[in-house]
Parts: sequence; C-alpha cells; structure tokens
Amino acid sequence: MTLQWTAVAFFLYAEIAVNIILCTPFISPQRWRLVFSWRIWNWLSPYWNKCFFTMIMVLIVLFLDAVRDVQKYSGPEPMHDAKVAVTSENSAGLQVEMDIAIKAAKQHQDDNLMLRHALLDEERSKSAKNQLVKLEVEKLVEQVKASEEAVRKSHAEVEAMKRQAKGLAQEYDRLLMEHHQLQNLQSAADKKDQ
Repeated sequence: MTLQWTAVAFFLYAEIAVNIILCTPFISPQRWRLVFSWRIWNWLSPYWNKCFFTMIMVLIVLFLDAVRDVQKYSGPEPMHDAKVAVTSENSAGLQVEMDIAIKAAKQHQDDNLMLRHALLDEERSKSAKNQLVKLEVEKLVEQVKASEEAVRKSHAEVEAMKRQAKGLAQEYDRLLMEHHQLQNLQSAADKKDQ
C-alpha cells in the first residue's frame, strides 16, 4: 500500500475510534460537557472548518487518482493481436513438449509398475523364507524343551541313584557293624569253650 493510501486508512481508523469513544454509554453527559468546555476547543474552533475542507479535498484528489489508475489498467492493450499470434506459434512447440512429457510420464509409470511387481515378488519370497525360519525356530524350541525335559529327568534319576547309593552304603555299614559284633561274640564264645 502506498503512503497516500496508508494516510487515508489512518484517517478513517482514527475517525472510527473517535466515533466509538463518543458513543460509549459509560461516560456520563456531565463528563462530556466538562470535556467540551475546555479552552483548547475554543482555541481550535477557527481551524476546524479549514481542516475539514482540506481533508475533503485530499480525499477527492486521491479518489480521482484511483479512477485514473483503474482506467489506465482497464483499457485495451495495443499488443493484444501480436500476443495472439505469438501464442499460436508457441502452441505447436508446447504441443511437442507436452507429447514428450506424456511419453516420459508413461515410461515412468511403466517403470514404477515393474518396480512394484519386483518388490511384491521380493516380499513374497521374504515372507516364504520368514515362514520357513519360523517353522525351524519352532522345531528348535521344541527340541530345546525336549532336551531340557531329558536333562531334568536325568538329574532326577541321578538324585534317585545318589539316594539309593547312600541308603545302600548305610545298610552296608550297618551290616558290617553287625558282622563285627557277631564275630566278636563268636570269638568270645570260642575263648570260653577253650
């Protein structure tokens, strides 16, 4: 926006602000009477009419300038016919460029389609490989579980054998003690007989 239109907008916004302030109902009429009885208004009163007419003249000049600008840009262009001729010459070149662009776009679409098919095939093969790997992992997990179960059973059997061996050792010791006692009794009985 140019400087002149900025000034016009400022003037209009200031006028709106003053009117809103004057229309506010919360300021009592007695206060307005006090404000308008100040001496500054008496001192400015001879200049109000001159200021008002000056602003009106400035707005009229700006309006006429705007009308002139609108007429300048809305008139017929002298080179309009020449531009139509240039456009018809350029349309053939544009048609050729457009055909080339269409061919390139079709080629890109075909390439894109081939890449999609290749990616789908690759995904399918990866999916099949993943299924095989999953099956192998499941088999290995089952084997590990079976191995763990066998190890647990063998540990249980070892513990049972240890308990049995301990029991046998205790029984052997008891029997050995009885055997010694019997031998001692028999040797004592043999000594008495002699």
